Amino acid sequence: MNDTPPPPQVTRREAFLYWLKLGFISFGGPAGQIALMHTELVERRRWISEGRFLHALNYCMLLPGPEATQLAIYIGWLLHRTWGGIVAGLLFILPSLAILIGLAWIYLAFGHLAPVVGIMNGIKPAVVAIVLAAAWRIGSRTLKNGTLIGIALAAFIAIALLELPFPLIVLGAALAGAIGGRLRPQAFQPAGAHGGAHGGKQGTPAAARPRALIDDDTPTPAHARFSAKRLAAVVLLGVGIMLLAWLLLAAWGGTRGTLAQMGWFFTKAALLTFGGAYAVLPYVVQGAVEHYGWLSAAQMIDGLALGETTPGPLIMIVAFVGFVGGWTHALLGPAALPLAGVLGAAVAALFTFVPSFIFILAGGPLVESTRGNLRLTAPLTAISAAVVGVIASLALYFGREVFFAGGTVQWQAILLGVAAAIALLRYRVGTITLLAACALAGLVLSYWHG
Repeated sequence: MNDTPPPPQVTRREAFLYWLKLGFISFGGPAGQIALMHTELVERRRWISEGRFLHALNYCMLLPGPEATQLAIYIGWLLHRTWGGIVAGLLFILPSLAILIGLAWIYLAFGHLAPVVGIMNGIKPAVVAIVLAAAWRIGSRTLKNGTLIGIALAAFIAIALLELPFPLIVLGAALAGAIGGRLRPQAFQPAGAHGGAHGGKQGTPAAARPRALIDDDTPTPAHARFSAKRLAAVVLLGVGIMLLAWLLLAAWGGTRGTLAQMGWFFTKAALLTFGGAYAVLPYVVQGAVEHYGWLSAAQMIDGLALGETTPGPLIMIVAFVGFVGGWTHALLGPAALPLAGVLGAAVAALFTFVPSFIFILAGGPLVESTRGNLRLTAPLTAISAAVVGVIASLALYFGREVFFAGGTVQWQAILLGVAAAIALLRYRVGTITLLAACALAGLVLSYWHG
């Protein structure tokens, strides 16, 4: 091991300022956010080692819900107990929620204007390219051998062609990992075992790396050791908060009221969908668009485009869904549409994100006890591979909606999408720069054809 001493203990003030900063700069969806945390926390500040970072990430990839948010909660909890986890999670979420509420209001109030329509038509192809690039980048870090590539391909076929439910795909990948971990353990080693990931230095021997504050061999902190009593207390408190909130909504508008339905639907989205934000979106589309009619398919894509322009978790698009649903259903009457939208966005965010806090604060000690156990890490590695295939299927879904809108080939959108993909994958153009350029292109083209 490198004789460079580990950094000093992180103060609560240092942690608070870092998580606050991250909440405002974490653009680029889950892939970009995970890369940001890796660069800052593993490479620059050395608060946590590569191995422990990736072990936590694999667990978060297994969970339903937004993996980047859960990873922030996990690292905050590991550093500063429950306080650290809650602060990290809230500061990761709240800036995005506030910004997206503002954008949703502008969209609904002024979205019919020709310049706004042109801008959104330019951004939509970029969204397809961003999702495709996310699949490529995550795959390049995760799919280290033919076995994992095969799992990703099988997951793509299962969800895109066979339309199997995603929980079943996750279960199948976990089973493949459990069996493969016994038969071919070398194929299911976590990415960190083969060198860096997420921007780390590939192939750097462990002995040559500077020590981290929470290093591979750092003993598990007292608060991170498993306790059945603590697990039960966290679960009961978290579930109690959600149940009380839902009962209040049901008492106000009835159990079949829009807000109560939103609470129940987004709880299911948080609990039943796996693989992070990109994997959750097909379920949200199916429920919010096709079943409840809170918004249209076109509005859903526009919401994703707006979500890509904001920092924080991409699954914050649920706040856009809630805002549009509250506005279009005029929950507080026609004179208070913006307030109804804010209420819908808050309900969607609450029921989507509280489960992530419960999963991490309750399950973190169990995860810490599994470090180095290939029987448990192999299924997580296989699930990470399957998620790549699911994200690729989402790119296909959005591609159909954008490039073949109205049943006709949209050549303008296809050309913009191809250019955006080349800019992302070949020239490493930043997400915000890309979206700004495509928005400008859409605006120019709308006036050109207008």
